[in-house]
Amino acid sequence: MEPSTKMLAKDLGKGMVQCLACRHYCKIAEGRAGFCGVRANESGKLRLMVYGKPCAVHIDPIEKKPLFHFLPGTRSFSIGTFGCNFACSFCQNWDISQAPQEARQKDPQRWKDYFQRLMENCEEWPPERVVDEALRSGCKSISFTYNEPTIFTEYAIDVMKLARKRGLKGVYVTNGYESHECWDAIKGHIDAANIDLKAYNKRFYTELCKVPDFEPVKDSIIYAKKLGIWVEATTLIIPDWNDDERELKAEAEFFASVDPEMPWHVTAFHPDYKLLDKEPTPPEILIKAREIGKMAGIRHVYCGNVPLSYSEYESTICPKCGKELIRRRGYDIDNIKIIGGKCGFCKTAIKGVWK
Repeated sequence: MEPSTKMLAKDLGKGMVQCLACRHYCKIAEGRAGFCGVRANESGKLRLMVYGKPCAVHIDPIEKKPLFHFLPGTRSFSIGTFGCNFACSFCQNWDISQAPQEARQKDPQRWKDYFQRLMENCEEWPPERVVDEALRSGCKSISFTYNEPTIFTEYAIDVMKLARKRGLKGVYVTNGYESHECWDAIKGHIDAANIDLKAYNKRFYTELCKVPDFEPVKDSIIYAKKLGIWVEATTLIIPDWNDDERELKAEAEFFASVDPEMPWHVTAFHPDYKLLDKEPTPPEILIKAREIGKMAGIRHVYCGNVPLSYSEYESTICPKCGKELIRRRGYDIDNIKIIGGKCGFCKTAIKGVWK
């Protein structure tokens, strides 16, 4: 049986329920669903339609999330469901993240029936099965990823209640649009988060992501760190949309003001979904963004989605002595020289979760 979603719902009376999972704070009338399309008001109760029904289940290197200062070289059992609280025109997983929105556009009246039939093709993955398979596969963590985990927080919490008892850590790969109520709910269950600060301009968010602003994402980065969650940030750089050097400087200065040792991943865009009129991001733009981040005071800036010939920009370097501490080539890593959370050469502390 699916547990109650009461922790992230508020009864407004007269058949209206408010969802507290994300910053949309959707007020949902009976028989309707919120923006994400997976939380529906059924007889005054907010039901999570994707509970126990992930549509993507894989074993990934933790570096794919990307997390570079969290259990490097380990594997993470990774799951995601249909739906998202964003509608990004460049989403690389749009076939699952945008499934409810696509269904509503095709058939506004009977979309829910169509969506339910779509989920019938998904296997049942109750929390016990997720944890058992993660351990059987030799994973050290469970990642909630591929789509936006905020929208299935109750499922993630139930998984992690079991997982943490058996020594597994939890990871959110998120757009950072969680409400404080959501962050408070996952405190103690999630150990690390990669948060996308997709851009440092409002137009990007309103036009490409269909959400009002990026200020809630900045707040999530600050709040998640306050709760003791290990945070790394990612910016997918799209030519002409968020690659302005002044904007990147302002974004880097924000990260440095929060924590100069919080890793920043600047990653390359490639055309997908509805944003097909832009060329892939040249590696030189990422290298420039990395330089800007370093100048702002960020200790660790990484270039992602780059050819192997640029892999030097993915390695972890000691900010004091300049020695290579972790060498990366794609998702392969070796030469780990971080010992007890310190540089193996000069003993400088390197922030992260290393065991």
